[in-house]
Amino acid sequence: MAQCVQSVQEFVQDSFVPMVAVLCSEEAERVTRKNNLSFAELLRPFCRLTSEGHIRDPNNQVQVVKNLRICVNNVVTNLNSPSTFSPAQRRMLNEVVLSCQPQEGAATNVITAGDYDLNFSDHSLKASLPWYSAWRETLSEVSTSQHYTATTPWFEAYRENFLQSMPASEHEFLNHYLACLLVVSSTEAVPVEQFLKLSQEQHRVQHSGDYTNPKWFIPNTLKYYVLLHDMSEGDEQRADSVYEDMKQRYGHQGCYLLKMNSRTISAEEDEQIPDPWSQYLHRNNLQNQDVLEDGAAAVNSAAVENNMNAAEVDSPEKDGAPSSLESHPLQLDTANSPGSLPPLSAANTELKKAAPEGGAAGSHGTCLTLNDHGHIRQFIQEFTFRGLLPHIEKNIRQLNDQLVSRKGLSRSLFTATKKWFGGGKAPEKSISEPKSTCGLLYPPEAPELQIRKMADLCFLVQHYELAYSCYHTAKKDFLSDQAMLYAAGALEMAAVSAFLQAGAPRPYPAHYMDTAIQTYRDVCKNMVLAERCALLSAEILKSQVKYSEAATLLIKMTSEDSDLRSALLLEQAAHCFINMRNPMVRKFAFHMILAGHRFSKAGQRRHALRCYCQAMQVYKERGWSLAEDHINFTIGRQSFTLSQPENAVTAFRQILTNDSRQTATQQGAFLREYLYVYKSVIGGKEDSLPQLPLPCIHSSATRVYFGHERRLAEGEKQAATHVSLDQEYDQDQASMWGHLEEQLVASANRGVVPGNFQPSQCCLNSQTDNLRCPLAVAEEPIVVEVSFRNPLKVPLALSNLSLLWSFTAEGTSPSEENAEEAITNEETLTQGQMKQKDDIVTTEIILEFHLGPEETKLARLRLLPHRIGQLNIVGVVYNLAAASSGETAPSTEGQQTLDLMVVRGRQDLKIQGPRLNQTKEDKMVIRHGLDRRLDPIITPPMPLMEVFFLQFPTALLCGEIRKAYVEFCNVSGVALSGLRVASTHPDFFTFGSQTTTPLTPVSPTSAENCSAYKTLATPRQPGSVATEVLVSAGDFSQPSGVMDIPIEGSMLQPGESTQLPLWLRGPDQEGVHEINFLFYYESTEKGNKISHRVLRHSVFICASRSLSVKASACRSSGPPHHSLEDQGSGGTLVFIDVENINTSEAGVREFHIIQVSSSSQHWRLHKCINPAKDKDCKLTSRERAKLCFRATPCKPQATSNAVQKYTFADLNLGNERIISSSTPCGDFFFRGCRSAEVQPVEAPTSRTTASSRSQVCVPTEDIGNIVKKCNELDLNIIVIWKAYVVEDNKQLILEGQLHVALQTIGKEATSLTPKEETQEMVLLKFKSEAPPPVILPAAELSQLIKTNLHYPETYTHPFVQESLCVVPVTLTLSNCSLARVEVIIDLRHKSASPESVEVHSSFTWVGQTQHHLQLRPQEVLCLTLQACFLQPGVYNLNTPRVFAKLTDQGAMCETSQQTASPALIIINSA
Repeated sequence: MAQCVQSVQEFVQDSFVPMVAVLCSEEAERVTRKNNLSFAELLRPFCRLTSEGHIRDPNNQVQVVKNLRICVNNVVTNLNSPSTFSPAQRRMLNEVVLSCQPQEGAATNVITAGDYDLNFSDHSLKASLPWYSAWRETLSEVSTSQHYTATTPWFEAYRENFLQSMPASEHEFLNHYLACLLVVSSTEAVPVEQFLKLSQEQHRVQHSGDYTNPKWFIPNTLKYYVLLHDMSEGDEQRADSVYEDMKQRYGHQGCYLLKMNSRTISAEEDEQIPDPWSQYLHRNNLQNQDVLEDGAAAVNSAAVENNMNAAEVDSPEKDGAPSSLESHPLQLDTANSPGSLPPLSAANTELKKAAPEGGAAGSHGTCLTLNDHGHIRQFIQEFTFRGLLPHIEKNIRQLNDQLVSRKGLSRSLFTATKKWFGGGKAPEKSISEPKSTCGLLYPPEAPELQIRKMADLCFLVQHYELAYSCYHTAKKDFLSDQAMLYAAGALEMAAVSAFLQAGAPRPYPAHYMDTAIQTYRDVCKNMVLAERCALLSAEILKSQVKYSEAATLLIKMTSEDSDLRSALLLEQAAHCFINMRNPMVRKFAFHMILAGHRFSKAGQRRHALRCYCQAMQVYKERGWSLAEDHINFTIGRQSFTLSQPENAVTAFRQILTNDSRQTATQQGAFLREYLYVYKSVIGGKEDSLPQLPLPCIHSSATRVYFGHERRLAEGEKQAATHVSLDQEYDQDQASMWGHLEEQLVASANRGVVPGNFQPSQCCLNSQTDNLRCPLAVAEEPIVVEVSFRNPLKVPLALSNLSLLWSFTAEGTSPSEENAEEAITNEETLTQGQMKQKDDIVTTEIILEFHLGPEETKLARLRLLPHRIGQLNIVGVVYNLAAASSGETAPSTEGQQTLDLMVVRGRQDLKIQGPRLNQTKEDKMVIRHGLDRRLDPIITPPMPLMEVFFLQFPTALLCGEIRKAYVEFCNVSGVALSGLRVASTHPDFFTFGSQTTTPLTPVSPTSAENCSAYKTLATPRQPGSVATEVLVSAGDFSQPSGVMDIPIEGSMLQPGESTQLPLWLRGPDQEGVHEINFLFYYESTEKGNKISHRVLRHSVFICASRSLSVKASACRSSGPPHHSLEDQGSGGTLVFIDVENINTSEAGVREFHIIQVSSSSQHWRLHKCINPAKDKDCKLTSRERAKLCFRATPCKPQATSNAVQKYTFADLNLGNERIISSSTPCGDFFFRGCRSAEVQPVEAPTSRTTASSRSQVCVPTEDIGNIVKKCNELDLNIIVIWKAYVVEDNKQLILEGQLHVALQTIGKEATSLTPKEETQEMVLLKFKSEAPPPVILPAAELSQLIKTNLHYPETYTHPFVQESLCVVPVTLTLSNCSLARVEVIIDLRHKSASPESVEVHSSFTWVGQTQHHLQLRPQEVLCLTLQACFLQPGVYNLNTPRVFAKLTDQGAMCETSQQTASPALIIINSA
């Protein structure tokens, strides 16, 4: 919306001003031309009166005329009377708009409309572009005025020129000439004759009828005689005398002497006279093109026209078909050519601004002084006040008198006659038909025209009330005559007069204007008059804050006949929308787009660009992606045409980087346009690589891998998995590897982890710790994996893709670094040279890299550093082209086009670190840490080891022993040492111990059918006793889970390799197990930044079920003295249940248990007492076997103070004995023990009972130890088996071992690991309760005493002779503990157990029925009892109740002997 300097009233007044013609003699014209001006141009700056004038109306009331402006023009004759603008006038208006552009450096103007801050500064070209992010900062510089509107000076200039260029028409007199200035020079020979000639010329032009233009207001035109005196040439006295003669001839009010050109040439240097003409002359010269005939006009304006055509060629409507709205105004006008922009390249030249000078060089008014300026101003005032205003006043009176006299006598008759007979005027067309411009013509003396003429005169001298009255009267007459053109003119001026009346006695009749516009446009088909009407009405409505009505009016006036008018009016309508009380911002933006489109069609490229840029402020980042694409595309095109290629590239970049919803065809066109524009921008700038927008790079997904990619398996060799880019990162896995590495580093540093320890990271990504610069090794590759995403639906072709880096050599001091910058490969990559700086870093180039539509693809780019220092990976460099859709041009020209469409550029890899969240400041603001994954430090060469596995299984039976081989290769140029390995499953494998490792064959192939165990041929003999070996645990196990790898010389030289055997044991639990190995090694050269290196290996082992072994132990019930080898204590029976739980998945036919061994520091298996006579124990599927063994305590070892050794006892059930104390059997036993010890075992003493009947005298720990030792067994059973498997029609023999740890007598142990049970929910207790006293349960105390009954199995007694049979029975009591025990024996008990009910009727004990005894530690006591039987039968003698307690303990406890098997005696009758 135009922010006018003048008010709306002033604007409307200045739109209709009295017109004055000028006729000059040739001599007078010569005098004025000294100033590079015509006479009319000379007067133009001084045509506004500075003082008030007065006239009297017909009622003799004085009417003040304020701020009056008159318009002075040369007389230009024309034979035809145009009702529309000529082509020259249209070009003039176009040039006016084109020459008026936003000024550079003006203050910024920001309008806040709703949620939007719209920038309408004169920088709006920059401020509203999408890449201009700082435009909001300008808010602080703007005035806080609420009504801050945008200035559109091009619209004001257009409007002013439009109104002044209005062609004169028959239906109104406002722009008809009222007076004529006749100008003659005082240097003429006879000036009066010249005046006469000019007067006759004026009369001829007006009254001859030869010329339709110019038009004259009234027949009696005012002639005003001006004598022009040149002060530098003529005689002043002669001029004065001529002037006196003129006053006598024409009257002093009809003539004037104007003196000018007082300035001499020498005075020019002394003072600077202002030039008020320049602002008028450009417009005036354009207007004066109307003087020329059409042909001449076309010739003279050819340059402008050519420029306009050149600027319009890109608009499709201008190319052939006439303008129409069949194509949508927002349709994207993309180029048809696939790879270039012919329309753009044809219009690369910027339109030149027209020269402000009016043809001749030099400034204006050079011969005029300031006094001369005053003379001209005085002349205009004299002419107006003494000539023009009285002339108008006189004519108003005459017209009024005529109208009054006509009204008074015959008005009514005249009206009636006119109704019946048509008033003597015959319309050329029927009234019901629409009228053309000439639909009805009135003769000049028609009373209706006289009213209109009087109204126009009143309007020109600001007597708006009388003017309104006359217009209103004329309107009625015209409407009754159906003279629509005349009626529309009267309606228009009546509305304007009503608005301009002082005090506004009546509201502005907007409907008058609407009717006038509609009539002009639809009935009269005169768009020029309709446009004038709309311009006036819109300004009036805006002044009354009726923006919605103004916008509607302006939009209605848009049409296809004039793109320039439509563009300007749409822009003004858009400004109306944001000046409403509730701003309609989106409507503003939409209409600005429409305006920009029409500006573009009109050839106004700068204005089109500005409109699109301002609309972009609304659509930007609001989800209007298609609208954004259209706007950016148009901005790009217009910018390119206006020689702003950088802005064009940036706009096209926006289209390509956003997630576009365009079709593939449209996106392909966008891409080709972008590449073409881009190519033209960087055509001459090859010194630096520009940033490319495509494809998108997901920087945070960049991964960096240090080291060689691992070699794949060679033949039977299986390479260690290590780390690769194909593996996904797992945080839990990373922490597990870090924990293993920590164990290894601690082991290498005598159990202490160094303070600066950081886990090795071969592969860095967004989840790893990237705060420190990673360490890379010289001569080892660095692989950078970059994630490219193609956001478009068309394929992209990248070529010559490589990494961009900079390198700083180690040891460069800061001063040197400043003097010699870091080495970079940008120069070599810029020209696309294949020759790289290979002596520093070898850069790999990917020649072709294709991205499909909307595809995300990873590119792995490699660098090989050769020197030590700091490397910074900056970004990627590549050639970008639109991938061809399969159509390749065979011609060389097509190939050149393709080459043209390839651009070379770069994208930087800028990775944002993780958000900081430690301190309060971090949490208050968004801060990000560092991410150094692309800044590796290159260190000296390090050793590099590769590990291969041979005969490594993927499936094992639970407990199966398998022998494999591992090969270690040093593939670097540096020796390595300190080889160790740590694992998550240390019990899965062993390298064997050097002291007990059996001799193995040299090559793995020769050992295919050999057993993994060390065996001796030992045929089994019945009753054979176990063979025993004493072994120290130190020979096998190590204190931590880290294993040293026994290689010869503990060092691997460069290129050397070694092979070692590796024994594996299947996990005890079925299922798939992930087993991780971490190999550790160091360089023999110390002092490097990298202290050690590690190599990872992960395997998955599938374990299938084999055997289930359950073992339990109980005290032998035989009397102690029956055992031959043990004095003082009886043996223990060990029962082993073995079940085949294999489901035959692995093709296992049967299991053979070939040996049972034991290992303990205190107990040993002594002999097998199994009654089965089988050679060995065979188990097919789901079969179970029970084995029984006797265990005895170990012999006391001589060295008591040294570490107690383990006793291994082997009982073979077959023909060969496996030496269980050697590798691998002993290794896996100790490894299994250690892993079991790690798990917390619930101590028996931790259980408590609720009974608190007795007082505890002895400390609980001592009692617990006594009782525990009493029941402790600590016997480890090793069951060794063989399995016969049929696989591929071949029988294989598998072997393995299962471990069972018997800890306590009477408690069953199993080889299967128990499943974890979910813990029951425990109620929270908020009040702490006092812990109950610890009382050892009966189950523990019942083991203190072992009892035995000795009696004859059968006893014969003659019951006939003697009715009572008394049998002596010996009760043996053994104290199993190491403390004094009190015992009470009660014989009065009658058993109620089911076993005793089955036997014959009861018996009774005779003699002393209760005994109270004291037993010393481990004392054996025999007690003789007597049982009395009444009749023959089978009796259970196991009825005595034995109670025991420690001497210091309060409560007695019954022994567990009652639950033992019954002691049966058979009593026979003799």
